This record gives sequence, C-alpha cells and structure tokens, in this order.
Amino acid sequence: MRFSGQRCLAPEDISWICDLVWANGWIMHRNHDSLEEFRIYREKMNRKILGSGNLQIQRFFNLDTRAYQEGALSAKVKELLGLVGSLVLRCDDCITYHVIRCVEEGVSDAEFFEAFNVSLVVGGSITIPHLRRAVERLEECRALGRRQRRRRKTR
Repeated sequence: MRFSGQRCLAPEDISWICDLVWANGWIMHRNHDSLEEFRIYREKMNRKILGSGNLQIQRFFNLDTRAYQEGALSAKVKELLGLVGSLVLRCDDCITYHVIRCVEEGVSDAEFFEAFNVSLVVGGSITIPHLRRAVERLEECRALGRRQRRRRKTR
C-alpha cells in the first residue's frame, strides 16, 4: 500500500515495532488489546501501587475515587467530565476507564458523542486518534453488554 509516495506499515510491522519498543522500555504506556486485559492489568498494578503502603499515594487514590461519587453533579456527569478531560489529555488508559464507567452509569450513545465533540473542540485535531480509540472501546462495551444480555436470556 502506498500513501503520498511512501510505503505504509502493515499491521504485522506495527505489532512487531510496538513489541520491540515495549520490550526495551522505550515507552511508559501500552494500549491494552481488550477490555478484559485492561481490567486485569489495572487491578494488578493498583494492588501493587496501593500495597506499597505510601500514605500520599493511598490518599490520592482515595481522593480520585471520591471525586466521581454522587454530589451536586451526578456520577454520570462526573464520568463524562472525566472522559472529556482524558481525551484532551490523550490518556488512553484513562479514556478506557471512563468509557467503561460511563457505560455503567447509563450514558447513551448520543451523550457520548456530544462529550466526544466537546473533547475535540477543546483538544483540537490532535485528539482524533484518541477519539477513534474511545469509540472503539465504546463499541467493545456495547458488544460485551449485548453478549451478557443474550447469555442471561438463554439461562
């Protein structure tokens, strides 16, 4: 495949490069291939971090958890705000987390796309790759929900 006179990387090339970069510690962040992989990694690393016994870290994690609890703003609105902030800051793990939480809070697709639009307006075109991943994660969440509902019906 050619684009603007240059050869584009095939998916297998990109995968190999990502693995090389990750194995050598050249980046601090790796996208998770599935929601389950994200959940497992997040839980494992949170246990390690909180298990360190560092009081300041524990306090920050507690503060973060409490910030999204019901208050003058609903938990749903707060999660949408978290999603917008995560898109603007371009944090894929944060985006995944807030997409999951928004789905749990009952955010509709129309509400998601309004929030995505706000993110795009605030963050500019540099957020588009992260917007794509957010939509992909939303599709994964919706598909998972459909599969779970089908399983419940067949029982």
